[in-house]
Amino acid sequence: MSTNEIVYLVFGIVLVIALAADLGLMSKKGKVVTMKSAVYLTLFWVLLAFAFFVFMWMEEGHKKAIEYISAYLMEWSLSIDNIFVFILIFNAFKIKEIFYSRVLLIGILIAILLRVIFITVGVELVERFHWVLYIFGAFLVYTGFKMFTEQESKEFNPKENKIYLFLQKFLPLSSSDGNGRFIIRVNNKPQYTILFVTVIMLASVDLVFALDSIPAVMGISQDRIIIYTSNIFAILGLRSLFFLLRGAVNKFAYLQQGISVVLILIGAKMIAEKWIDTFLTKNEQVFVSLLLILVSIGGSVLYSIFYANQQLKKNKKL
Repeated sequence: MSTNEIVYLVFGIVLVIALAADLGLMSKKGKVVTMKSAVYLTLFWVLLAFAFFVFMWMEEGHKKAIEYISAYLMEWSLSIDNIFVFILIFNAFKIKEIFYSRVLLIGILIAILLRVIFITVGVELVERFHWVLYIFGAFLVYTGFKMFTEQESKEFNPKENKIYLFLQKFLPLSSSDGNGRFIIRVNNKPQYTILFVTVIMLASVDLVFALDSIPAVMGISQDRIIIYTSNIFAILGLRSLFFLLRGAVNKFAYLQQGISVVLILIGAKMIAEKWIDTFLTKNEQVFVSLLLILVSIGGSVLYSIFYANQQLKKNKKL
């Protein structure tokens, strides 16, 4: 058995065990997820991701291990943007809190399937046409500048989203939550509940975010196993992160700027790859990428917290 096959096997076994543990703690029907459970599950997924980093270091060496953890941190930070949109979707469709966990789980599992397809197609394109990386790089630079210069993000309205309008046009939708069901029968005819709509919306929104995040990860590494594992670990941890941060997500006011800087730098690296190779070895580039991600994301989070505290002090004085 090759090293890659061992890594895939271990990843598969870990994933099955982790999902079983997650389901046991967070997916009981009709149960509201407490902050305590969210903290435990978030720590569980983060520690698991870092344990896999150690395993990658032992099996594949430090270069691939650092590429993996860089990609994971990139995806994890982008997850906070997902959470903000997820909150808007739940609020727009007035989903009861007891259904949050199951709806998130199914939406995220569908999102993972779509991401795997998207990643596979993207990697195939890059392997056959290497110049596609330059297009991805230019796209990331453009997206990064756009994110950085936006003073205020346009308010996302789920009920005006094209996916929702498409579902509304072609499917018989019900405004009921079906008491936890996704399809109900009315006058002996099937109708899709608002929970079904929410699941589809969550999966589709995540795929839109993947248009930025997957090219960014490919700027760090084009190794399939690194892209798959970093994405899946980050997305599976998104559900517990949602329950942990849903009340505080607005406090990360400058995270968008931190993410945009990372996107610009990774995009620039993809465009100037040949030139950078003359100055830095691939091993050195991996360490530099990790350092830039940590500084940009960590700095934006710390400054956001500092800014939020300063605003709180000002409000108390008034």
